[in-house]
Parts: sequence; structure tokens; C-alpha cells
Amino acid sequence: MFSGLSALVIEDVTDGGDMVVVTARTREDAVPCPVCETPTAKGHGYHGRTVTDVPVDARQVVVRLRVRRLVCPVLGCGRQTFREQIPVLLERHQRRTVRLAGQISQVARELCGRAAARLAGLLAVPVSRSTALRHLRRLPVPRAPVPRVIGVDDFALRRRHRYATIITDAETGRRVAVLPDREVATLEAWLREHTGIEVVCRDGSATYAQAIRRALPDAVQVSDRWHLWRNLCDKVQLEVRAHAGCWATINPPRPGGVREQTTRERWNKVHDLLGQGVGLLDCSRRLGLALNTVKRYARMPEPQALRITPTYRPTLVDPYRDHLRERRRTDPAVPVTHLLREIRELGYTGSANLMVRYLNQGRTEGVNTRTKRIMRQMHGRAGFDLLRHRILLP
Repeated sequence: MFSGLSALVIEDVTDGGDMVVVTARTREDAVPCPVCETPTAKGHGYHGRTVTDVPVDARQVVVRLRVRRLVCPVLGCGRQTFREQIPVLLERHQRRTVRLAGQISQVARELCGRAAARLAGLLAVPVSRSTALRHLRRLPVPRAPVPRVIGVDDFALRRRHRYATIITDAETGRRVAVLPDREVATLEAWLREHTGIEVVCRDGSATYAQAIRRALPDAVQVSDRWHLWRNLCDKVQLEVRAHAGCWATINPPRPGGVREQTTRERWNKVHDLLGQGVGLLDCSRRLGLALNTVKRYARMPEPQALRITPTYRPTLVDPYRDHLRERRRTDPAVPVTHLLREIRELGYTGSANLMVRYLNQGRTEGVNTRTKRIMRQMHGRAGFDLLRHRILLP
């Protein structure tokens, strides 16, 4: 039952109810001095230690241990007396045996703090979550093999101020290392220390590319799937925005619209000043606009090109869009209350404010639902298929 305490001499075992108390002492063997390593068995005194061992029969085991204080026989040694240690059973200043501490560490590694403390209490080893985490931190970091294919990417510790680099196993998704920054020298030093890497999956960063070329000239560099789709979607979105004039002809602006009128007035003012030879910076100062805004107006050949087709979420009014458009086309002065009453008779369950916003946004006046669907789905695989088959390859 107490085979783990074989390094001691057990003198007594007492049943304490919810615990078992074991009285033991150390053997009378010679112990080497921790400084000069000279063996000695000459005693100077005794000390008592109370430690906890693995439970027995769902009860705690408390060991009341008597250890010796020995005298070093070498004159001039830095330690005249010292307390003997039992390295296979106890560590210095510890209140638990080595095997009990190992069990707590393994439970904490699987369950972490609070869950490990709850399970340890059920196993008759009451510990707090902080104690479980301390045992977890004492475990040595396992030496993982370097994968053949790694992924390198950056992430923000503090956005726009501090970034770090994470290295993962591209085949299993397991984290391999985290570097404190995203500099060339840091990544290059890590790659030189870890040989055997054949393929590096990275983003479009020139910094990472330079570090990989220096440290692993024979490694194959590939772009990861997420950045491929992201770059493709960005390029497609720019292409669609470049043809915003075509979308605007499908959805003609309403006369008297404030946004369209303001856009046209600003475009005329910017191009009038540019026609007089005024620079872009001077235009922004005279008109009270940002320099980037002036540049955007200057690049557009027509004011309609600045109009971007809006994207809307589906609403409860969408099934009745054709009815509302037909009624407003036949009777432009029809009251909103009449329209609300008519669509409610058709099954509309939304509010009046939702329908009024729907009408004010012009969604009943020929908005191209196909364009909206494409723009809304642009960042997905289905959206890419739509763009490829219906826009890029008409």
C-alpha cells in the first residue's frame, strides 16, 4: 500500500477518519554534502516535515516525516550542517511527494485550473485552481518535432502598434511557435535553428518572403488559401466599383436626390478648378474637402461613376416589392397608409416604419437585385462563381 514510501522507514500508521497518518523517518545511510559532496552520517539534529502522498481508499495520506540535520566532516566547507533530502520522494521546500505532484500536474494539463481543482477534490486531493496552475507551469515544455510544412502569419497584440508572428503546422493546424515581432531577423533566426522545413505557407508579406529566402533557399513558398480568396475578392470588388457607371444606368438616380446633387456639385467644382490649372492640394483647401476626396473626384470622368450600388439586407417588404412598384407607377401620389393597408391584406407582418424606409431608399424603383446579390455574396465561394460566370465571363 505504501510502496511509494520505500525510501523511508515507516514507524506507525494511524487511521485518522478521513485521512491516513503515516509516521516515518529517513534511513541511517550516509548522505553527500551538497557543497563538497563528501558523504557523512554524523547527526547534528532532527527536523520534522509534513507532506501529502497519493490517496488510499479515497482518503488523504499525510506523512509526518523526521529528517536528519547532518554535519559535514570537511573543515572549511561552505556548509557546516545541512538537512538531508530525499530526491526520489521529495523535493526541497515541497509539501507534496513527487508522485502526487506529478498526478496533479497531469490533471491540470488536461483540464487546466478550475476543472482540475474540482476533479482533484473528488479524488481526495484538495487543491485550489491556483495550485493546479502552478503545477502546470512547472511542467517542462515538450520538444515538438519540426513539421515539414509550416504556416507563417502575423497577428496583432495591439492593433496598429505591436504585432507578433505565429508559426503553425500547416498539415495539422497545431501551433509550433510564437515570435515576439514580425521582423526579418527574428523569423530568419528561428528558421535557421529548425531544419527540415520543405514548404512554407505564408501571406503576401515581402518581409516573410525575404526571411525565408535567406534561411531556407531551397524551401517552396506558397500562398495560403485565405489570402488567395481575400486578394481575389478585393480585386473583383475594385473591378465592379470601376464599372459603377454601368450599374448606375440600370438604377437611374431619382431627380432631386440630395446625395446625387451633392456629388454632381462637388465633381463640377473640382473639375472646374482643375481646368483652371489649380492643384489638388489647393482644390482641397478652397473647397474644404479632404485631399483624398478631391483625388477621388478628379479620377472619375463622370459624376455617375462615384455612385456605388447600395447593398441591403432582406426585409419583410421584399415579397411585396412588385406590388408597391406597380402601385406607385400607376398612381405616384398614392398615400403610404393605403400601400400599408394593401400589403397587410396580402400578408405583410412588418411595421409601417420598415415599409417607409424601404420606399425612401428607392428599393421599389428598379433596384437591380442581381447586382445586390452579387455584391453581398462577393466574399464567398458562391459569390465568386456568380462573378466569374455572369460578369467576368459574360
